[in-house]
Amino acid sequence: MTPPDPNPVFLATATEIVLRAGEIQMARRESGFRVDKKGTIDLVTEVDLECERMCRAVIAERFPDHDILAEELSSGPAEAARSRHRWVFDPLDGTTNYAHGLPIFCSSLALEIDGQREVGAVYDPTRNELFTAERGRGAFLNGKPLGISDTTALLDALLVTGFPYDIHQQGADLVGLFGAFLGQARAVRRLGSAALDLCYVAAGRFEGFWEQHLKPWDVAAGALIVTEAGGRVTGMDGSPFDPVAAHLVASNGHVHEPMLDVIRQYRRDRTSS
Repeated sequence: MTPPDPNPVFLATATEIVLRAGEIQMARRESGFRVDKKGTIDLVTEVDLECERMCRAVIAERFPDHDILAEELSSGPAEAARSRHRWVFDPLDGTTNYAHGLPIFCSSLALEIDGQREVGAVYDPTRNELFTAERGRGAFLNGKPLGISDTTALLDALLVTGFPYDIHQQGADLVGLFGAFLGQARAVRRLGSAALDLCYVAAGRFEGFWEQHLKPWDVAAGALIVTEAGGRVTGMDGSPFDPVAAHLVASNGHVHEPMLDVIRQYRRDRTSS
């Protein structure tokens, strides 16, 4: 059953905010920006904060009773919701890329209503690519319908993954699983933006994506875009997707179970060794 028509202002607002964030990101690449550290290798820029403040101002003006969960100025992923409506925002996904001048970054915004993701928008300003979705109404790239790839064999699949900022403490396990997938897939990439990784699965550019130690703002919009494009998203253990669980597998559906099998076998081998 098609869900009831959502408020069209919600998607319009999500789109406006990510487009405005993209404008800020591109302008600040030209004018320069300060980079600080949140952790040993975890960066934050003035641009992250400027984009988040812009988002909060727009939401506060239009929907003053809505909650916002965002990367830089929220207390954390477990921040309690006070409203039925919660906007989940990553002001600059791919901050490390951005700080190094690598043009693989975006902004990502989703709206949850009663815990259900209803609207998602992701904007890559370097390619002028706007990915959007509404629950039950499909996913789109610059207004044109998106569709997953029809690749059915893992050996023919191009996969993508990401690593957390504490990789120095977990490198062996993360690289071990990466190697397990290298032995089963056509190739594996690591781009540095989970939101774009998910959108690229939705667009058929990748067949599958997996990652651990994620935050809700990394994946809330992208996961909706994948499912609305016809793909599948679960936890890495095959459980129903939960953005708070911090791990996921997203795919075109055809290679999903083979990907889960690779993860299960890797974990069995690690446990027995």
